[in-house]
Amino acid sequence: MIDIVDKSTRSRMMAGIKGKNTNPELLIRSGLHARGYRFRLHGRKLPGKPDIVFPKYNALILINGCFWHLHDCHLFKWPKTRPAFWKYKLTRNSNRDAETREKLAGMGWRSLTIWECALKGKTRLCLDDLICKVIEWLEGGEKNLEIRGSD
Repeated sequence: MIDIVDKSTRSRMMAGIKGKNTNPELLIRSGLHARGYRFRLHGRKLPGKPDIVFPKYNALILINGCFWHLHDCHLFKWPKTRPAFWKYKLTRNSNRDAETREKLAGMGWRSLTIWECALKGKTRLCLDDLICKVIEWLEGGEKNLEIRGSD
């Protein structure tokens, strides 16, 4: 299938996709900050540069887009154009995520992955409930957790 926009337009569109300070990130950060939690952003010294780092709790939060991180939910759809390219790229992203989580666990960090579908789409959770789940995990001793949209 042929792309519906020219190459330069597609390039400009793809360059506009943010990797930091996305809307899901800002929602989680503002909810936690409003409840008195303080954190570091995009830990440059840690593998994968986690979105939110809580040194006090030895914990970090990864906020993943369902498309870019190959999540099995209603928000993910395989692109119809250049399927081999996208399969390679997204599979590589997913494998790198697994390696990063493994490295972080080896360093003693607890990690929480929040999927985009928990904040967007037909399966999204109530933001207050989501923030409460995050705080419960942060205050508790659970090592690794994933929060996804309700099924």
